[in-house]
Amino acid sequence: MTRISKKNKKLKIFVIAGEVSGDVLGAKIMRDMPGVEFMGVGGENMMAAGLHSLFPISDIAVMGIIEVAAHARTLTSRIRRVADAIVDARPNIVLTIDAPGFARGVIKRIRGSRDGKKLIMAGLRFHHVVAPQVWAWRPGRAKKYAATFDKLYSFFEFERPYFTKYGLDTMAVGHPIADGLEKYIPAKSPRVGHEKIITLVPGSRMSEVKKLLPLMRQTVDMLVSCGYQDYRFVIPTVETTDAFIRNDVKNWAVAPTLVPASDRYDWYGRTHIAIVASGTVSAELAIMHIPAIVVYRMNPITTWLVRRVIRVRWVSLVNILLNRCVYPELLGPAATAENVVTCMRELSTPHAREMMINELKSADKLWRGADRPAALIAADLMK
Repeated sequence: MTRISKKNKKLKIFVIAGEVSGDVLGAKIMRDMPGVEFMGVGGENMMAAGLHSLFPISDIAVMGIIEVAAHARTLTSRIRRVADAIVDARPNIVLTIDAPGFARGVIKRIRGSRDGKKLIMAGLRFHHVVAPQVWAWRPGRAKKYAATFDKLYSFFEFERPYFTKYGLDTMAVGHPIADGLEKYIPAKSPRVGHEKIITLVPGSRMSEVKKLLPLMRQTVDMLVSCGYQDYRFVIPTVETTDAFIRNDVKNWAVAPTLVPASDRYDWYGRTHIAIVASGTVSAELAIMHIPAIVVYRMNPITTWLVRRVIRVRWVSLVNILLNRCVYPELLGPAATAENVVTCMRELSTPHAREMMINELKSADKLWRGADRPAALIAADLMK
């Protein structure tokens, strides 16, 4: 069989994004690669960039051991469908963005099929974006990644040695969320007398939202009852959870304002304090120097297992990078409305706010690479 040559035919890339942040990055990569034929799985951002998604990304945006088990049948079906689509499409590169479990399932099925093996022999390569945090837990994953992928794009330079020692070609590109956020960083804190906004972000996955939205409702009720009546509560929503959140907030005593996720940075820039799920949003807020409180709830069994294997003290990336508690973290049983309100009161003082903002500024140099991550990835894919 003739080996695929990118020089002799139009480059074809099958791209898979497993959640909202991956969808955003995937769209930027696509826009940096005009003339390339894309196919695969993505959300509203990648579809706006021209992708026809095989199915909604909500089908694979599942996190947690118990949660994944509950969706095992759907995930297995989607893995089979994607693997078959890749074999039929015969792309040059399969680019997976996060969702490592799903990505490995797809690649394993391709490697195990007769037609898939022929495609690999013809030159198909597997590239993956987002290095797993092996420095935090399960370091053995680095070796498994080396056996699965041909190229890895990590966000931080310090991550590279964990994978290159196993022979995996790894390129550090900087954190994608730092790309373009500078223009949203507020010049100063909201002035006294201006509208004070408390932004609530219960996550982008349905499993997260179902666990955190009740906590946020209780927190809003408690805040209003103890003197925060003049605050405005805002929730940015994503396509995968918008309908659920809209239906739920109809029953809140104090209804929050729902805004599209595409406008979230404008709202973050006006935010007094944010109450957010652990994840990408906390990094976005850290880069924008916005005070925040991080909360998270998982299935009790998942929580117990994570605590047994985790190798770092923190879950928020800014806390991990600086190795100190900048953002308060209320996880598992500690994620209560009473505890959130206590943190809110502490952060409401000008001194505490300024101390936190200065800490966030001290991490600025750790987020950025030599160029935009999407541009670096796109250029590498075109080689």
